[in-house]
Amino acid sequence: MMLNKPFKYSLLFAALFATAQTNAIEVLPVNNHAIDVAYCGHEIHDSLELRQQASTRTFWRHDKAANPNSWTRFKILGFNDFHGQLEARRLFGRPAGGAEVLAAYLRAEGKEAEHGAFIVHAGDHVGASPPVSALLHDEPSITFLNMLANKNCHAQSLMNPKCNLVGTLGNHEFDEGVEEMLRLVQGGTHEEGPFLDDNYKGALFPYVNANVTVNETGEPLLAPYVIKQVKGIPVAFIGAVLKGTASIVTPTGVAGVSFLDEADSINRYVPELKKKGVRAIVVTIHQGARQRYFNGPTQEDPEVLSGSIDDIVNRLDDEIDIVISGHAHGFTNHLVENKNGKQILVTQAFSRSTAYADIDIAIDPISRDIIEKSASIITTFGDISPGSTPQPKVAKLVADAVSAVAPLVNRIVGRASEDITRSTNSAGESALGNLISDAQRQAMGSDIALMNPGGIRADLAAGELTWGELFTVQPFNNDLIKMDLSGQQVIDLLNQQWDGQPYSRIMKPSGLQYSWDASKPDHRVVVSSVMVNGEPIVLSQTYTVTVNSFIAAGGDNFSILTEGTNRVVGSVDLEALVNFIKQLPSPFNYTIEGRIQTIN
Repeated sequence: MMLNKPFKYSLLFAALFATAQTNAIEVLPVNNHAIDVAYCGHEIHDSLELRQQASTRTFWRHDKAANPNSWTRFKILGFNDFHGQLEARRLFGRPAGGAEVLAAYLRAEGKEAEHGAFIVHAGDHVGASPPVSALLHDEPSITFLNMLANKNCHAQSLMNPKCNLVGTLGNHEFDEGVEEMLRLVQGGTHEEGPFLDDNYKGALFPYVNANVTVNETGEPLLAPYVIKQVKGIPVAFIGAVLKGTASIVTPTGVAGVSFLDEADSINRYVPELKKKGVRAIVVTIHQGARQRYFNGPTQEDPEVLSGSIDDIVNRLDDEIDIVISGHAHGFTNHLVENKNGKQILVTQAFSRSTAYADIDIAIDPISRDIIEKSASIITTFGDISPGSTPQPKVAKLVADAVSAVAPLVNRIVGRASEDITRSTNSAGESALGNLISDAQRQAMGSDIALMNPGGIRADLAAGELTWGELFTVQPFNNDLIKMDLSGQQVIDLLNQQWDGQPYSRIMKPSGLQYSWDASKPDHRVVVSSVMVNGEPIVLSQTYTVTVNSFIAAGGDNFSILTEGTNRVVGSVDLEALVNFIKQLPSPFNYTIEGRIQTIN
């Protein structure tokens, strides 16, 4: 289907270049292990062993449970961090995921449920998406969810208790600001549309969130919860997103809203739900942790799960039964105790459509409370049933989206002689980071360029490089900003890579060399000579520094960048990368050069 009007990327890059649509970002196996580094620039290890561990069913039953024949049984099918992954991927050398395969699994699983199944996603359904979704402003990814909806889901009655779908917000839903998030969820034609749907209506099911509030009113931005029904028994779903969202999206895009403490916000609505007769409460939250691998038959080790989700679950009200989590792009399938010893089932299903949580639930119709719960994380391989029989309507949606973006994404930009990856050395330098920062420095003619690691979303494989592959590397459409900083501010900025961060955020430099000392407290002190284009930095001298608009506004906690003066807005970051590669020899290669070093 042809687009009715050109969209921004066509206007920016038409007749310039393009790229081959990646059928998927392949996770390459090494001895049955793979590394997917898409989560905030961190390496995330995936393996067949982890997938097997995740699929082992975790089980809990109330110690005073009785009369199981009277219990009402149903399923919750949870997934997270879809990130617009409409097309299938490769996982351990096998096809996995994609919208049509995930849909086949969810529908097959739902048919097996005695009293039906609710499909629940835990945020980041869109954002950091491949071109097939992102170039259509992620509308096809929401349309895909609508295809999973039952007849009780419709825009005129989002809170229908018999609608089988619930979603919540992730940090990436805010990538283009609050207004665009609301349009995507609630419907309306994008200024560059229409795309595949001449009358895009948004989600036909509720997005719920309890901890994002409008500053002007103090009220929640969206409904904090929705109450569903299973054979007349109410089941509530409360939504939340990590409270640190404002520091990992462009700050100007979330001006006017606040991200409150997750546990406090969730607990606030429990008394209200209890007054309505609800005793079965499920949380869907975009925050999580990666469960570690263990050998052995039991999960009694309390250190199996650690991370940001631990503190949240510890403080949850005893009425909370299940937490469907996300954000960490790993897996969780564990019973976690809150501060009162209540065992809460916590799940997370890897990312990008390659898995889902199959949660079996039994409710006592007398107490209306969950009396039994268990979970297994199922990998969605496409070469076995039900994934080998994909859903035809979903397959057509994906095909239409691929066709719509193909003229742009399939154009060849250059050729790499070897793989150019995000993998870093011990100092934090990467070959792909060097390539991107060099492209940005040349595009803006600055002394220095710095690229945040979380904005580099994929590797470049040897061979022909297409526009689509480069888009997958840099999908955020950030403008480049050149600004003036003093030498002292540059050093202060480098220190902010550790100071005040939840983890090290080592930017990728161009025109800059420095060393940092791992023996210093929290690695906060940059030592040795800081060099700008081969010359020692002068604290009182002014330097021009290029960064993207996300961190220029203070994103990723780089507040020093908000102090930069004489700002000049340049091209989109992707355009700079494409133009830079086009003028390199073909084939070309990029390596780690020692721009960043460690001592001690």
